[in-house]
Amino acid sequence: MNKITTLLLLTFLPMSLQMFTSPPLFTKVKKYLDERAKEFEQIPQQRRKELKEIANHIIKKQKKKETTEIIVICTHNSRRSHFGQVWLQIGAYYYGLEKISTFSGGTEATACNPRTVAALQRAGLEIKNISSSDEKNPKYVVSYAQNIPEIYLFSKEYNSTANPQMGFIAILVCSSANEVCPIVKGAEQRFYIPYEDPKISDDSPQETQTYDERCKQISREMLYVMYCVKNGIKK
Repeated sequence: MNKITTLLLLTFLPMSLQMFTSPPLFTKVKKYLDERAKEFEQIPQQRRKELKEIANHIIKKQKKKETTEIIVICTHNSRRSHFGQVWLQIGAYYYGLEKISTFSGGTEATACNPRTVAALQRAGLEIKNISSSDEKNPKYVVSYAQNIPEIYLFSKEYNSTANPQMGFIAILVCSSANEVCPIVKGAEQRFYIPYEDPKISDDSPQETQTYDERCKQISREMLYVMYCVKNGIKK
């Protein structure tokens, strides 16, 4: 009887572990984030302090077993806010954090810029345009691991019904949005961490480099937030 039990355990244990283990990140995405995680020292000390404030608020919610919803906001919801949404969500997955959902929005709706999409693809993400070819505000589907919920990117106002309406964390990443939204209706906490708009290099020889640099900067800092959360909930 003991031999049969042992045999059954040896047979089904690997299957059970496989069922409860999260699918791995795509190889290129994992490598990209591993590289960013080695660059935390590049983040200025004052900036790290500001990012830790965001992390501390998330930690409080995590310790209470509450769902954390975050909306990253810039003016047009076309570049920086999408970078923030994507890398916060993937950063949470990278560190094994659960009950964290990220969104993005603008003070006005335009379109997710194709240069943003291209930079994310160069970072290893698989992205599909699921809209018609003549759609002015296309919707993109972002995948970073097999068999897990995808991220949807499209431009919208931050208070769109596609986003949380109450109890979310608002992260403003451009000065214009910060000025227009001194108060973000429905947000339980508001943070301002500006990034330079990669739009400054559009249609120039530096375009690709600028978008890649901004993508790396935002991914590095959003990953740092989740790194701080991971360490904070252990205490």
